[in-house]
Amino acid sequence: MTITTTLILIVLLALAFDFINGFHDTANAIATSISTRALSPKVAVLLAATLNFVGAVVSSEVAKTIGGKIADPAKLSHGGWIVIAALISAIAWNLITWYFGIPSSSSHTLIGSLAGAVMAGAGAGAVNWHGFVQIVEILILSPIIAFAVGFVIMHLIKFVVLATGNSSRTKLNRMFRSLQILSAGLLSFSHGGNDAQKAMGIIVFALVSTGIQSDTQHIPMWVKVAAAIAMGLGTSIGGWRIIKTVSRNLVRIEPINGFASDLTSSIVIQTSTAMGMPLSTTHVISSAVLGTGSALRPYDVKLGTVKRMIITWVITIPISIVLSYAIYWALFSWV
Repeated sequence: MTITTTLILIVLLALAFDFINGFHDTANAIATSISTRALSPKVAVLLAATLNFVGAVVSSEVAKTIGGKIADPAKLSHGGWIVIAALISAIAWNLITWYFGIPSSSSHTLIGSLAGAVMAGAGAGAVNWHGFVQIVEILILSPIIAFAVGFVIMHLIKFVVLATGNSSRTKLNRMFRSLQILSAGLLSFSHGGNDAQKAMGIIVFALVSTGIQSDTQHIPMWVKVAAAIAMGLGTSIGGWRIIKTVSRNLVRIEPINGFASDLTSSIVIQTSTAMGMPLSTTHVISSAVLGTGSALRPYDVKLGTVKRMIITWVITIPISIVLSYAIYWALFSWV
């Protein structure tokens, strides 16, 4: 396989991953606004697709982290094949969890898949374990932070509502449905600014490993635009199975905690993006929903769904490492 053919295949796989990420993860960003009827499904998906695209082209720090913090692509002799194995693994796991309606993490599976493929192609010593652990720490801490922030924000909103004497349920619902349009847009923008960066980073990883580009700090504009378009198109399809899980099967969502959940998620995602760290928007949004829901009606939390989600979160990285390792050896063991 020539370098040109390898790169074309990598770009196509990376954009396919981004496309799947669009309908897999964006479902979380619009689930609350659809659940509370602040937006119709078609309008919510269109809004998310547009703002995902905008968010994807205005940032690049997360892409730089993905491109160079897990391994040094310039030192990998079979970097192109490593990326192919990682992307096939990540796409496969995303499709499996999407099919069953489980809000799994595209970030977890990509990070795990890349580490596993690097180990298969270049040995465990080729993985930058310090960088890998830093990324995993953020992936673990961010949902915990989102739950805590959501819990606090929901209590603050309740305090403000009581202090202003707004007790009419009808008026409150109307007001927070309007606010949800803004918060859903901000969350979609935030999602694009973090999640689309992962496909950009993996393409840059391949460009450096094949000698086309000299460093991981430069993200070509064509890479940004291509990844943004792929995510926007994926978003336009929507992930209705996952929307149902987040909007109905976690906790009862009303306009007030729907707005609080979106705001919480945007704060956490934007902070992580500014730090250049990838996180799981799936985990952050789901945890924010749980945090705000617990503050509003703790007994409404559906523990069965929560347990299933947590198990999926825990197993995604190990499964992705093993899966990508196996895929590399199945496809490239002859090298």
